[in-house]
Formats: sequence, structure tokens, C-alpha cells
Amino acid sequence: MESSVAQKKTIKGGAFVIENQKAEDVYIPEEHNEEQGMFIDMAKEFVNKEWLPVKEEIEMQANQACERLLEKAGEMGFLGSHIPADYEGLELDTNTNTHILDVFGPMGSFNTTFAAHTGIGMLPVLYYGTEEQKKKYLPGLISGELKAAYCLTEPSSGSDALSAKTTAHLSSDGKHYTINGQKMWISNAGFANFFVVFAQVDGDQFTGFIVEDKPEGLTLGEEEKKLGIKGSSTRMVFFENMKVPAENVLGEVGKGHLIAFNALNMGRFKLGAMAMGGAKAVIDMSTKYANERIQFKQPISNFGAIQYKLAEMTVRNFAVESSVYRVSDLLDDKIQELKNEGVTAGEAKRQAAEEYAIECSIIKVGGSESSDYAVDENVQIHGGIGFSEEAMAARAYRDNRITRIYEGTNEINRLLIVEMLLKKALKGQLDLTGPAWEVQKELKQMPSFASVEGEFGHEEKAVEGFKKLILLVAGAATKKQMDGEINLKHEQQLLTYVADMIITTYNAESLLLRVQKLEERGSDKQEVHKAILKTYFHDAKMKMDQLCMNAIPQLAAGDLQKIFVMGVSRFNKYPLQNVIEHRKLIAKDLIEANGYSLFK
Repeated sequence: MESSVAQKKTIKGGAFVIENQKAEDVYIPEEHNEEQGMFIDMAKEFVNKEWLPVKEEIEMQANQACERLLEKAGEMGFLGSHIPADYEGLELDTNTNTHILDVFGPMGSFNTTFAAHTGIGMLPVLYYGTEEQKKKYLPGLISGELKAAYCLTEPSSGSDALSAKTTAHLSSDGKHYTINGQKMWISNAGFANFFVVFAQVDGDQFTGFIVEDKPEGLTLGEEEKKLGIKGSSTRMVFFENMKVPAENVLGEVGKGHLIAFNALNMGRFKLGAMAMGGAKAVIDMSTKYANERIQFKQPISNFGAIQYKLAEMTVRNFAVESSVYRVSDLLDDKIQELKNEGVTAGEAKRQAAEEYAIECSIIKVGGSESSDYAVDENVQIHGGIGFSEEAMAARAYRDNRITRIYEGTNEINRLLIVEMLLKKALKGQLDLTGPAWEVQKELKQMPSFASVEGEFGHEEKAVEGFKKLILLVAGAATKKQMDGEINLKHEQQLLTYVADMIITTYNAESLLLRVQKLEERGSDKQEVHKAILKTYFHDAKMKMDQLCMNAIPQLAAGDLQKIFVMGVSRFNKYPLQNVIEHRKLIAKDLIEANGYSLFK
């Protein structure tokens, strides 16, 4: 399936800070076509008929349930839905794959198994393998005959992956490498027969290797006792004089960092998408329980405090969902554009993920934190039973907690969002300087009191203002570094504030574009959509105020600080909303539908 990009305006990665998209330029899940609907139904069938009957076996790691389900996913084509047909994959477009991830969201432990296999397990081969390696390994990975694990993290190297101590030495005859070291937190290790392993060649050349089966010298630790995702296999992997054929080097010697970083870009997007899909199931669970639980002779869903929680879960997740499908479409358009230029499908996917690495990190952080809010409030709504393993609320709470840690912690991803944006500006790929200066000049001019036009005029104006605030704060930080007054590498709190401004703005704009498009399509839930929009923007305005006020004292003092504070007041405008009534309306929709009814 291919998307037409001829009539659409696409933007470069990170360019959303200085450019706008229109509603017609984005993809929203409600507009899926018939073929995509078929795969959505197939994914739902897999969840209901294949996963549900064995979910308890998976949780106990019994009867090889996880491995068997992975093989079943292979039979149904889900392991290769993103892989080119040349290697026996289905080669579905990115939006269809995102719909599949969305539906797969509730599967808890199995999602870690699935994502580790199809993402960081397979993508390094697709991106960096030789043609011979791709044809040799990808068909088996697609069928599930080969089960992948990704060996990067070590006891002394987590977020700082390139400081790995595992070594690889080439034999004197040049025929094989001998690998020594250990890896930890390796998903799928207990049953994997295909490993992507990273080691330092000659002590300082970080390199990827393909390791088949479990050769002599490869041993495993015991299964980790984890807080959540208990059904997924997680073990240490030890290498003691393990020999790997020289032809099993993945990519180039010394270029393993490219594999590690680029495989993670798409992994972050997939994680955020699945977390978002899982949160919908949690909202369902919360709503059903709130309708069933009787206290004071009425269901607790009648109580305002519970309605707030149901509505807030929905507001946050609907905004993230809007961003997920917006980024999915950007990735899809870029892939098709590159393929039309003659780039191979695998390389097109790699380049697209690299182009939108900032957006992928936004999705990772947004999806994991929105779903974390949902699972936490789900426990609260369930009360005492939510703290018991008798209900599923506790498991969902435990399983989701890892999403803020793996694929790069959310702290690392926040720093990366700002770092990658500034790097693009320094390389001339994005002109942030010009717009930042325009914002500075605007501060010295008389404010405009032009009336706001159109049904969504206030939201459009707010997004414009949010972007100016990003440029104001990021521009001031960059100037302060250029003047030698601060070193941004040592200003993680400041960078975190900027990253949160960026994430909030991206979600706000994505939500606005989706609601505008739904309005054009004549949705029967327009009032609910608008209530979500207004509630999100009301809170986003407050959040942007706080983030700016936290950042500004580190960047300016005296009169300059006063000017910046005036700028926040000037740019950050949105009418006060009756969010109590908006949340009542959102909750009413959930309660009457007995679950999440906006898009499933």
C-alpha cells in the first residue's frame, strides 16, 4: 500500500516548531480505508482469539506460551508486516502498521516480546545487513522460526551504551571474532536463537554482530524477577570466548553506534503507539468498573471525582493518539518519497526514522506518560481491588511502568529532543535563528489586538503562541551558551523544561488538526471532541506558563527577565474554559458507551 504525497504538504523532522500543517495534511485514525480496516480486524482477532486464552500462561512463563504466540503472529503475517516483500514480508504502509500496534497495545508482557523481536531485533538487519544477510535471516524472523534478542545494555552501560566493555577480537586468519563480556536486561533471551550483539573491536570500535543459535561460549543467567512484564523473558547473556564468523559483522566495524541509535528511533515510536493503544483498554477497564461498582446506592461513575479521572485519562490519550498517527503519516510519506527516488525499501525506512527522530522521541515520552497516568488512576478507581492481583488493574500498572525506562529513559529522550533540534539548526537543516529573532523583535513592538476568527481561531492562536515561547526560551538558552555563560550539557533541568514545552505543543497542534479534520468529516461526536480540545488547551496554557517561568530565571535577570516574562504573558493566551463541564461531557460519553468509544 502506498500513500500519495503529491497534494500534501510534508515538513522536515523538527520543523513543526517553525512551520504549520493543515488538517488536510495529516492522517487521523478515523479515516482508515477498507484494507486498513481488514488488518485492524485481523489484529483484534489475534488479541481476542490467540492472546486472551493464553495470557495467564504467558504471565507464568508456562508451556512456552510466549514463544508459541510469537510463532502464531508470524503465521498471521504480523512479524513481517513492516518488512519488504523481497524478504517475504507484507510491506504494509506505516499507517497500517501503526493501527496494528494500536490494537496490540493491551497485550502486556507479550508486547515486550513482540516489539523486541520486530523492532530492535529485526530492524538492524533490515537497515544495515548485507543483501546476503537480509535474505538469510529476515524470512526466518518473519515466520517466527528465528526469535530475536538485542544485546546492548551491560551492567556498567545503560543510557551510556557506547561505554560497553564487551570485547571482540579478530582471529589471526581473519575468519572469526572472539567475543567476551556480558549483557543484561535482554528481552527474549530465554528462547532466542538469533542475537544482535554489540562489542568493542580492539577495545574502542563499537560494532554490531549477528549471532546464530546459541553457540559454544554463550550462556544465560536466570530469568529476572521483575516488577512487571513478568511474562516476557529477561535474562543476562554471557559470552566466554564465543566465536562469531567474520561475515557476521553487522554493518561496518566501528559503526555500531549507527545501528544502535537508528534502530531505537523506530522502536521509540512503536513503544509510544502500543502504550497509547494499551491506555484505551485501561480506560475501558476503568469505565466498566466505575459503572459496575455500587457505593451509596449508586454506581461510582456518578461521582464527579471519578468522572474527572475518566475524562482526564481520555483527554491525555486522545491528544497522544493524534500525535501518533500524525507522525506515522510523516514517516509513511517520507518512505514513499524516498522509494520514488529509487532508495531501497529498507534504507527508506531507516532514513525516514532518522529524519523524524525528534518526533519519535516525543511519541515515546508522550505515549508512556499518558498511559502511566491511565494505569495509575485505574488502580485508584478500582480502590482496594485495584491493589490486589485478583483484578487486572495491578498487572496493567506494573506492566506499563517499564515504558518510561526502556528504548531510552524518558529523561534521555527529553534531552535528545532538544539536542537533536539544536543540532539540525546548527547544521543548517532548520532555520530556527530567523524565527527566534522575529520573536525577539515582536517583543519590542506594540501588541496586536486583532480579533480571532474562525471556530478554532483561539486554538490556532494558542499554538502559534506556544511555538513563539519555545523559540523565546530555546533561543535565549542558545545565545547564553554562545556567549559562554552556560554550558547546555550541564543544564539538564533547563533542557527538560524546553522539551516539555515542545511535547506539549506538538500534542496540542496534533489534537487541533485532528479535531478540525473530524469536524470537516461530520463526526457524530463533535461536542465530545471539542470538549477534549478545549480542556487540553486550557491545561496546556497553564503548563506552558509554568515551564516558561521555571526556565526564564536561569536565562535572564533584571530588565531582560521582565521583558521575557511580558513575552510569556503576551504570547501565551487562551480563553478560560469551564473544564468542569467539559470533563462531565467527556465522562458522560464514556459512561454511556461503557468504555472508550472515540476510536478503537
